[in-house]
Amino acid sequence: MANLNKVFLAGRLTRDPELQHTNSGTPFTRFTIAVNRSYKDRSGNWQEETSFIDIVVWGDAADRAVSRFNKGTEILVEGRLRQSTWETDSGEKRSRIEVVADRVQLLSQPAGRGQEQEDIDDIEF
Repeated sequence: MANLNKVFLAGRLTRDPELQHTNSGTPFTRFTIAVNRSYKDRSGNWQEETSFIDIVVWGDAADRAVSRFNKGTEILVEGRLRQSTWETDSGEKRSRIEVVADRVQLLSQPAGRGQEQEDIDDIEF
């Protein structure tokens, strides 16, 4: 049986990304994008559904993402799903599914931010 773990998402950042570092010094950023879906319900009325997806970007690409992206930026993310599990201090088990980005492409800046076309490029790993 073949396995495949590949995700493509286009959405807008819900907040400015912030650069962080692991204990060993590896840079990363974690942010959330809002992905909208429009559909017709059983009555024929258009509905809108929004999903909020956590994204993590590692290494030099994290530095570039923090310097180029901010709240409202529309991006295309290519990556894979990863599930993390942990236990809180009080013994509760928690889990999170996030997208580990392999590639992030700037689609548009939020209104009011002038951006030259030459700055709009891919962030690949």
